[in-house]
Amino acid sequence: MRLDRLLSNAGLGSRKDVRKLIRQGGVTRDGECLSDPALDIPETDYQRLLIKGQAFPLIHTVHLILNKPAGYITATRDVNLPHVLQLIDEVWDYAKLFPVGRLDRDTTGLLLLTNDGQLAHRLTSPKWEVAKEYFVVVRGTPFTKADVAQFAAGLILDDGPCKPATLTPRSDYTATLTLHEGRFHQVKRMMLATGREVIRLERRRFGTLDLSGLSQPSHYRLLDEKEIKELYDLVELHPPEI
Repeated sequence: MRLDRLLSNAGLGSRKDVRKLIRQGGVTRDGECLSDPALDIPETDYQRLLIKGQAFPLIHTVHLILNKPAGYITATRDVNLPHVLQLIDEVWDYAKLFPVGRLDRDTTGLLLLTNDGQLAHRLTSPKWEVAKEYFVVVRGTPFTKADVAQFAAGLILDDGPCKPATLTPRSDYTATLTLHEGRFHQVKRMMLATGREVIRLERRRFGTLDLSGLSQPSHYRLLDEKEIKELYDLVELHPPEI
């Protein structure tokens, strides 16, 4: 993250204020004066910074977006299986991050990690109907226009009717699917109910977020200010100051 944005996000002043601080020599890393506000600071260096000789204050509320690879479970710990927090650098351990919702072990794509419980609750609550878009590859019955209408009307599964979903076929055996709810193995069960087996599943969008800047599996990044505001606005919350 840019040095000036990092300091501003941590509550050390406006962008103008922190740029002045940087140019006046108020920020060092391992004794080296950092004078360029646009300098990119890797996450692993955050705790090596000193601000006027004092330790860099930790960011209280943290939001990371991860491009989850296959093979990892969506959990904060597990003694037997790899879990998603093992993909996050130890510099973020203090934040006590947890995943918002879940992706199956073999499902890839967008996963939000945060330490804001109220935000996570609203984003996953059926009341708010936050959109989740998936790219799906199947085997079995080719997609047809009739499927589009059937998904839009609401499929019936063994645990009850689904909310209307948007199915957009991309080829005979690929499609994007947008849901406004999150049931156990829902995409796989919806495809099975219509004569198909999922062989690849990737989440590409979650609410206002997408995988921009995360082309490679296992990569992650902090949300920027605009993304944070849009996410909180989506569920009618105010972002915390820090």
